[in-house]
This record gives sequence, structure tokens and C-alpha cells, in this order.
Amino acid sequence: MAERLTIPGFVNAHSHAFQRALRGRTEGGDFWAWRDAMLDLAEAQTPERVRTEYEAVYREMRAAGYTAVGEFHYLGLDEALAALEAAEAAGIAFVLLYVAYARGGIERFRQATAAEYLQQLELLRERGMSVGLAPHSVRACPPDWLEQIGSYAREHSLPLHVHADEQPREVEECIEEHGVTPIELLDKAGCLGPHTTVVHATHAADRELDLLADAGARICACLTTEANLGDGFLPVERVCDRSLGLCIGSDSNVRIDPLEELRELEGIARRRTLRRNVVSPDTLLSIGSDEGAAALGLAEWADVEVDLSHPSLAGIDESDAFSALVFGCSADVFI
Repeated sequence: MAERLTIPGFVNAHSHAFQRALRGRTEGGDFWAWRDAMLDLAEAQTPERVRTEYEAVYREMRAAGYTAVGEFHYLGLDEALAALEAAEAAGIAFVLLYVAYARGGIERFRQATAAEYLQQLELLRERGMSVGLAPHSVRACPPDWLEQIGSYAREHSLPLHVHADEQPREVEECIEEHGVTPIELLDKAGCLGPHTTVVHATHAADRELDLLADAGARICACLTTEANLGDGFLPVERVCDRSLGLCIGSDSNVRIDPLEELRELEGIARRRTLRRNVVSPDTLLSIGSDEGAAALGLAEWADVEVDLSHPSLAGIDESDAFSALVFGCSADVFI
């Protein structure tokens, strides 16, 4: 067998690079306790810190087989430019998913109006940055903001990414305030379409998955983070039944390993259905690369090389290489 195998690079469609600094520091509390620690960390970010620490995180991603990243960014304009510089230095393709935040969080996340948010986005586009729109969540953006952001994304053919249905409490609060679930609210506000990626959808009901399928939207599963935070299980088999697009993200960066994300995706499906090969190895690799690129609006991104002489692949026939890669290897198999 040849010593190297070239495959499309993996695409990390959802990252909060600054959260890498929380790795190992916040175990023991629930999601909301983790969120408090995350907000404290976010408050301390500066352009200089972003430039230095993000480059290290992006180099870790690059070494793990990711060759493109979508950075879900809510730390400010100067920090956005620093993140781009960090990505360029690390040699990873970069799309800034610039976050709209009307309420909640901390002050540095927020814009006064949706118009101000769109003006900031325009400034980044004028700098030549590849961007997508990112209303943080239905917690953070009221319906009138969602309507304006959805309209802009459609008009300019830009990606739109949004957190939804990650936690039961989020769903309950949305129903209490708006009388509908988060994905139903996104649909009513005109935010769903082929350009839309819903991040998590962990607790999406069948009717919400139907809305995503009807709109041609996709889901970004962030499986190692969802496991770490105790979010729950993505209903993988119900997503597949609807032929919904799926991509992956390292999210909090508690782990940076695309193979682990993909293995967990199929592992959840197997546990829930009590059968194997719910998502084939070829499909999993496409989820890790092509689907993520489509979610970010990328036409090109770098390949990666697999070290076929790695001990994890010892004794493997070339015809079984993809299966062995997904189910038997970690990110250290990439050269």
C-alpha cells in the first residue's frame, strides 16, 4: 500500500477559538456554570491576545486535519481582524461568522441595533474578509433583528449560522416568550434557507427538522463539545431520514479532532437505532469536508495527507482505508 493517502481537508464549520483556554478548567458544573466561566474569559480578550492565542489554536486545528474554519465571533471588530491575521499565519482558510447580539451576554457582545450590526459587517466585507451572518440565537436576537439579518443574507447570498435547540431551557424560554420553538421562530423570521446552518439542533422536534429539510438548511453538529457540556444527543437517525445536510464543528475546542467528531456522530446513531453503519464512512468523510465547506460558502480548501504507515493503520488493506481512518484513528494520523 502507498505510504500516503490524499483526501479533502476537514472543515471546522463552528469554532470559538478563545474557549480553548477553558479546556480542563470547568469540569463539574452544568452548562450554565460553564457559560459563566466562558463569559468571564470573553471579557478578558484583547486584539493582541486573540492574535497570539488564536494562531496557536488554528495551528492545532491544522495539525489535526482541519484546513478551513468558520469562526463564530462576538468579541468585536478589532478582534475579528486579529483572528483573520492569526488564521493566515497558521495557514488555515478562514470565514468569519460575525455575530449579532441584541440582548444578554456581556456588553462587548452587543450592538445597539440590527442596522449597527449590518454596518459593522459591511466594514469587514470592505476589508475583503470572507464573512457570514450569525444571529447568535433567539435568546440574543429578537424577531425584528432576525428578519433584517435573514433578509440581508438572502440579498447578498451569504451564509447564515445560528445556535438553536442546544439546551431544553432555551427551547422552553422561546416557547414562553414567542409561543413557538427556536427553529419555528427562525422560519417565521425568514432565516431558513439553503444558506442556513443551525448549530446544534440537539433538542429539535420532528416538526423543526421538517422545517429545516423543507428549507434546504443544514445542521452543524459539535459532538465533542455537546458531550462535554452535557447538552444531549443529536437525533442523528431522524436527521438522516430527512436527508438533511450535516457538518461538524469543534465549537469550544475542548477537543480538536475531526475523526472523533465523525466517530461520535455515527456512535450516537448506532446507540439510538441499535444497528451499525447508519452513516457510511464515505458519507462521514463528506460531512467532515464537503458539507462544512458548503456551510461556509467555500469553493476551495486544502487537502490533507493520511500517513498510511501510522501504527493505527497497521495491517489495513487499501480498500478498507476510509473505514479504518474514521473508526480506528485519531488526528495524529495526518501529516
